[in-house]
Amino acid sequence: MEPRELDEISTAAALSTLIGLLFSAIVGAFLAILVLPYWLPAIGESLRGPAPKAYWYLSRASGLVAYGLLWFSMVLGLMITGRIARLWPGGPTAFDLHQHTALLSLALSLFHALILLGDRYISFTPLRIFLPFASVDYRPFWVGLGQVGFYLLALVGLTFYVRRQIGHTLWRRIHYLSFVVFVLITWHGIMSGTDVDRTWVQWLYRIAAGSVGALMIYRGVLLQLFRPINPQVR
Repeated sequence: MEPRELDEISTAAALSTLIGLLFSAIVGAFLAILVLPYWLPAIGESLRGPAPKAYWYLSRASGLVAYGLLWFSMVLGLMITGRIARLWPGGPTAFDLHQHTALLSLALSLFHALILLGDRYISFTPLRIFLPFASVDYRPFWVGLGQVGFYLLALVGLTFYVRRQIGHTLWRRIHYLSFVVFVLITWHGIMSGTDVDRTWVQWLYRIAAGSVGALMIYRGVLLQLFRPINPQVR
């Protein structure tokens, strides 16, 4: 899509929606930590026992879903800039989905981190959750990459709401950080995720990285090679 076309598309999700998503992630994580052990006694042992695993399972599940949404958002973004979205599902629809999936990924990533406060095996603290590379007890470098990726994703997500104020050029430059986010989060998942030995998770990372890489090549190389050259007016 051209800059003029992007400017004509209103922000898909209101800022209040983003705030609501992040607030829901925070409340949901703390409810799971504080309320679920008493509300659902059947899983109380897993949540309150000497080695509770439910929080770890919730973190793993939400992390994988957040990664899937990030992947979908990346694919949609590359389809938009590569003009494939004009064929399906259409520019405005693709832009709406691109933004919503990115914001949902951000909210689930926040839940993915906060729910670990209930885990006793590694004993995450708020400082270790929010300060990059502070997770001294569990793969600090690879966890730190995920934390940096989260903050960059938050920055990219917030620029949706100031696109017209900062101008298309600056917005697009900041938006290029999405590629950095995708690389950081992918390595974070591969090197610190405990489900990476599962076949379907390995294929998830392969397909996600392969599809994004292929669309980047199409957008950055093939589309430029076959772009029609306008004759110069003398």
